[in-house]
Amino acid sequence: MADRHLSRTGTAPGQVRSLARGALLSPFKQPRPDARFPRTRLVLSGVRVDLARLAAYERVCGFPTGEDALPLTYPHVLGFPLAMRLMSDRRFPLPLLGLVHTSVEISRYTALPATGEYELAVCVDGLAPHRRGTEATVVTEARAGGEVVWESRSTYLARHRTDARPSHGTEHAPLPVSAEWRLGGDIGRRYGAVSGDRNPIHLYPLTARLFGFRRAVAHGMWTVARCLAAHGTPEAVLVRAQFRAPVLLPGTVEYAADGGRFELRSGERRCVTGEVLPLTSRGRR
Repeated sequence: MADRHLSRTGTAPGQVRSLARGALLSPFKQPRPDARFPRTRLVLSGVRVDLARLAAYERVCGFPTGEDALPLTYPHVLGFPLAMRLMSDRRFPLPLLGLVHTSVEISRYTALPATGEYELAVCVDGLAPHRRGTEATVVTEARAGGEVVWESRSTYLARHRTDARPSHGTEHAPLPVSAEWRLGGDIGRRYGAVSGDRNPIHLYPLTARLFGFRRAVAHGMWTVARCLAAHGTPEAVLVRAQFRAPVLLPGTVEYAADGGRFELRSGERRCVTGEVLPLTSRGRR
């Protein structure tokens, strides 16, 4: 896999260009699990956090503001422009518009100072069949002082007809409810403003209906960030979350947790399930 070092990215105009390019190319993409995908690893050095944007993110997601360390999910936001650049590339086989975030796994090996300097790297790790289409796995990595301090694996689904059969995982008993949250119809737009993820399915009912959703859908990364803000995490931690059903906006959801497990429910439907596990030095990749 070839590294491609970038001298500048992550600006709002850059993300808009990536979205526009991806939107124009989307109708011509024909997703399938055996398609070719770009093997480039995009690398950006000297990344520093915009503290005002960080504070806005913390408010939208429910994290306390003004902390010395970054919230666990914030490096995903820092790496998102690189991911957008890869997924809007003409060689990326899945259409950018309408992509659904289906899971995320995050490993944080140490606290990340909000005033630190980081190197980010993003690559596409592979494609796989899904019962509703084709999934791509995108890996994001943050380094400080030459050491990996944070990494994630996200899966994104392009929905299309497929012969893949659904897998039947183990179902756990419902967790005890800790809180009820009323979500406004603007959550997708507010999170999109601080994260740069302006996928139309998250913004308005009209744009969401173009991709088969009855109403706007909350970002998967907002739902897991909101859950982790309520749950709390140790400094060295592994988090796994599955986005199992859309969280429609506006709406009311129940946050439930027990030990290291958490979930977000809408009525009888589990929308997000996840677990928080302490990570020892032996867990470092």
